[in-house]
Amino acid sequence: MTYSFLTFDVADGVAVCKLNRPRAANAMHMGMMEELFDVAVRMDEDPSIRAAVFTGEGKMFSAGGDLKEFQTKGDALPAEVKRMTLYLHGAISRLHRMDPPVVCAVNGIAAGAGFSFAIQGDIVMAAASAKFTMAYTRAGVSPDGSSTYFLPRRVGTKRALDLMLTNRLLDAEEARDWGLVDYVHPDEQLLEKAMEMAASLAKGPTASYGTVKRLILESMNESLESQMERETTGIAEAMRRPDGKEGIDAFVNKRPANFDGKRH
Repeated sequence: MTYSFLTFDVADGVAVCKLNRPRAANAMHMGMMEELFDVAVRMDEDPSIRAAVFTGEGKMFSAGGDLKEFQTKGDALPAEVKRMTLYLHGAISRLHRMDPPVVCAVNGIAAGAGFSFAIQGDIVMAAASAKFTMAYTRAGVSPDGSSTYFLPRRVGTKRALDLMLTNRLLDAEEARDWGLVDYVHPDEQLLEKAMEMAASLAKGPTASYGTVKRLILESMNESLESQMERETTGIAEAMRRPDGKEGIDAFVNKRPANFDGKRH
């Protein structure tokens, strides 16, 4: 599939996807969401991809849903949004169920669905100039894009309500203090640092990363005993794989592990 509203490249095990509507503040519409879903499936299915980076083209990460385009839909808008969120939510689900870790590099403003998509990353980096705002209720609507799931888990229910009801603007350092962002870098270094992180992750035990992601994602829905049973299954399967055998042998023999560039 060729993309009109995203760019997509893969090199050395790292997939890089940029939201690519800079003249429209990388706002999300149906075409972009269809492409985003396709990219997420490719990342999940392509064995050469071992880590992923998402960022925005130009000066903004994403202003969220394209309200100007939404306004043209008239009474058909609710049906259009249901179709859009099918692709957006499907993409986010794939990104969290797949093995490769996802790094979101937030350049500039992340608003609305742009905020939602940014904070769902496994690792979230922000440029020093980045800003975050929910923005949904300012437009008279409610959140989508997984934010009502991830935001309370990142910052707690009270702060999640604060952000969603007041639409307060957080700068990059505040977002890091609140637990929404893991790293803040100078603007000119953001993509370089994101690529360094992804390259490091791409050399690791990808299938074990996937197990970690799913264990964390599902832990809040499990009892202590059921979660520990999932842990038992996960670690036993990891030890069965070549990466587990290699990692243990490397540790015992005091040498760097070589996870051979494959997804096992």
